[in-house]
This record gives sequence, structure tokens and C-alpha cells, in this order.
Amino acid sequence: MKQILPILLLLSLIGTSCTNSKKNNISEKLRLEIDSLKTKLTKNKTIMKNQMIRSLTFQDGNAENAMNFYVELFDNSKIITIKRWEKSAPTEEGKIMQATFELNGNLFMCSDSPAIHDWNFTPAVSNYIECENDEEIEKLYSKLSENGKIMMELHNYGFSKKFAFIQDQFGVSWQLNLN
Repeated sequence: MKQILPILLLLSLIGTSCTNSKKNNISEKLRLEIDSLKTKLTKNKTIMKNQMIRSLTFQDGNAENAMNFYVELFDNSKIITIKRWEKSAPTEEGKIMQATFELNGNLFMCSDSPAIHDWNFTPAVSNYIECENDEEIEKLYSKLSENGKIMMELHNYGFSKKFAFIQDQFGVSWQLNLN
């Protein structure tokens, strides 16, 4: 019995030590994960703060439709944030107050404007896409011109192998180029 007591005490200390060690490992892993998330958040805020962002103001309530269309169309794209108009807003509840999204590494914002302005999108300011291959330019040309307006057909105009100028179904203008 005298030998069993020290062995039980020793096993108890080892068990407690292992449990504390596991807890410390879990605590350390959680702390590292939290620190990593804080770093990413700070980095993302810095990138957004220092980057020029295209802002698209929709007067017809199509901000979300356009954003979803673009995110689905372009590779490496995602919605980052969405803030919606609330019930007491001067526009329809649930419409986009401000959303941020990324299209292949480029930041965009969009909103559904409650006020109707005397202006809208203009082709004088457009999104210029340097395409990597025929497949990409053909796909973008097809999808962006669907229900939109072709201002310059996809063609060799002498300054590039293929070029097109399109106003999409939401009124946003795109220049597509393949050298």
C-alpha cells in the first residue's frame, strides 16, 4: 500500500501535467490563430485604405445583381463585405448600402442609391481588361455583351490583336484587349 500511494501521486502529477500541457497547447494554438486573423484584418484594411477602388452607384436597384454577375464571371473573385439598407432607410430595405468585392485582385464597391441623380454610368470611364488569351476575351465579350450594348465589335483595329468596347446590361463599360 505504501508503494501504491507514491505511484498514484506520481500518475496524478503526470496526468495533471499532461492536461495542463494540452490546455497550454490549445491556448497557444488559439492565441496564434487569433493573432493571425488580426494580422490579416489589419493587412486587408491597409490594402483597402491604400488602394484606388472603383465605385459603382446604381440608381435602379441592381447593385447586388451586378456584383454577383461580375464575381461569377471573373476568375479569382469574391464578395468581401455587404452592408444593407435597413427598414427605416430612404430606399427599399435590404438593398445594398455599400458592398465591397474583388474581381481578379481589383477592388470594387457598389451601392444602390436612394437618390435619383441626373447622371449615370458613362462610357468615358470604363474598366479596361488586358486578356491573357483568346478563350478569355471571347468569354468576357460574350457574357458582358449579353443584354448590353456593343460599342466596338471584337476585332483587330490595328492597335491590338483583338479589342472590344462594351456597355454591359447594367450600364457599366468595359474595354477588352488582347495583344
